[in-house]
Amino acid sequence: MLRPCRKSDFFEVYTVINAAAIAYRGVIPSDRWKEPYMPENELKAEITAGVDFWCLEKEGSILGVMGIQDVRDVTLIRHAYTIPTMQRKGVGSELLRHLSSQTEKPLLIGTWAKAEWAVRFYQKHEFALVSEEEKNILLRKYWQIPARQVETSVVLSNSPVKKLVAENKNDAAGT
Repeated sequence: MLRPCRKSDFFEVYTVINAAAIAYRGVIPSDRWKEPYMPENELKAEITAGVDFWCLEKEGSILGVMGIQDVRDVTLIRHAYTIPTMQRKGVGSELLRHLSSQTEKPLLIGTWAKAEWAVRFYQKHEFALVSEEEKNILLRKYWQIPARQVETSVVLSNSPVKKLVAENKNDAAGT
């Protein structure tokens, strides 16, 4: 069953995220890795900031989670994780298809540049990498992440981002 996560799901969502995030250990820069990968206070902060988590549940257990967040003129896909035993079995695909259908806005996804499996997953679902210049602008405009994370991440989009990038350049120039 695909459904919005409830407050009562918090610890199961937390567990899924941190179990799945182990795949990033040794892949992302060591200065960005921590254990747990997403502490409880960070997960609470993401929810408070407007990330709506959805889950795919089977027989009372959450198999995967994915967040969606409207930020100004775009929608972000955030924190996509599937429990390790269910990876590559369609859980993430089902969540992504559903969340993608929830908005008419351009969808943006940020992930670690060296997490090649994640990049391939999104590309398989018709998201394309944006240029380095576009990535830097988009990450600074729509995410609240440290500069080091901007350096080591990529952005994928399901639609052209030229207008979003141009608007940011105009804003920066004071026009």
